[in-house]
Amino acid sequence: MTERYILYGMAGSLYTAKVRAYLRRNLIPFDEQKAGGERFLGHVVPKIRRWIIPVIETPDGELLQDGTDILDHFERGGFSENSIYPETPITRAAANLFELFGNEGLLRPAMHYRWNFDDVNLPFLRNMFRDVLPNGLSDDARKAAFDQVSGRMRKVTEGWGVTPQNFAAVEESYADFLARFDAHLRHTPFLLGGHPTIGDYALLGPLYPHLGRDPAPLHLMQQTAPHVFRWTERMNMPETFIDEETVAAGGKLFADDAIPETLKSLMRFVAAEYLPEITAQIAAANDWLTEHSEIAPGTSGLENPATREICTTTFNWRGQEIGTSVFLYRFYLLQRLQDAVQKMDEAGQKGVRALFAETGLEPILELKASRRVERKNYLEVWG
Repeated sequence: MTERYILYGMAGSLYTAKVRAYLRRNLIPFDEQKAGGERFLGHVVPKIRRWIIPVIETPDGELLQDGTDILDHFERGGFSENSIYPETPITRAAANLFELFGNEGLLRPAMHYRWNFDDVNLPFLRNMFRDVLPNGLSDDARKAAFDQVSGRMRKVTEGWGVTPQNFAAVEESYADFLARFDAHLRHTPFLLGGHPTIGDYALLGPLYPHLGRDPAPLHLMQQTAPHVFRWTERMNMPETFIDEETVAAGGKLFADDAIPETLKSLMRFVAAEYLPEITAQIAAANDWLTEHSEIAPGTSGLENPATREICTTTFNWRGQEIGTSVFLYRFYLLQRLQDAVQKMDEAGQKGVRALFAETGLEPILELKASRRVERKNYLEVWG
């Protein structure tokens, strides 16, 4: 009998999506259990020490938490036919760049299009959020629980800089991204060629459960970016879809000397839209660390270790000063990009820096918090 994994998550969860897609594509047997179920609340949460998804329970009972760490666990085990980490320097750096951007750079449109279109989305969301509510609730109790959860998520949306004053800017930015990604996917099945990388799985997080599944943004994507919508379907397919007209047929990734202009356009978008934010967050974190120099290694320095936000900051975005929360996890992903580049030989680093300079992204290779971020006992902590 085949041993099966358990995925604890939610159909509409941004970070569950990339794990589910990876499991499907690599034919890893699993069952998905809702994060409001008795097993999750009574067994998993006490061990993880916070309510967070996704979590994988292995057949021998080991718990894995965090989408990136889960995928790395399976990569080390040789579960994927094609590694999600490219072997050549430029494609490897690009994959890690979009791992960061996919996880963190599309949160504003993901949250805006979920929580600010109640006239279209609300019936769907009420049903979907049953996945994270306890079993056995009456209709009135379920409605009250949803109102509480959705109220908290609406506040999180504001904490990521989405306010009525910048709704239009969020929508313009997202339309720009969709147009660029759609143009790119006209000629390639995945972000970097013939099979998904860590960059694809990270981008799927916001682009499928939020922006490619909730009613309002789903309609927008289908109308304005059909190639992106088709990519969300392809990312969730266990079988390989072969389109002989694409330039990346045969499962190969782009060669380092053949990076298409459409990918460079996406990288320029990241430079314009996300680089100012991560720069401001690094500065804020370093100021915060200066004020909290007593923090012991292996801790977050927060009163509640399960808390993710250390402080807030502001930055200029599309001509507006907006606020955003500062999370250690973003620096953890940024380090992964920088560490990957640091391990390359001199020629590889030179090629990566040339591409990042051409697309306005070279500063991201030098942005560093004054202390490294590590993951220990399912939590992000300072090294």
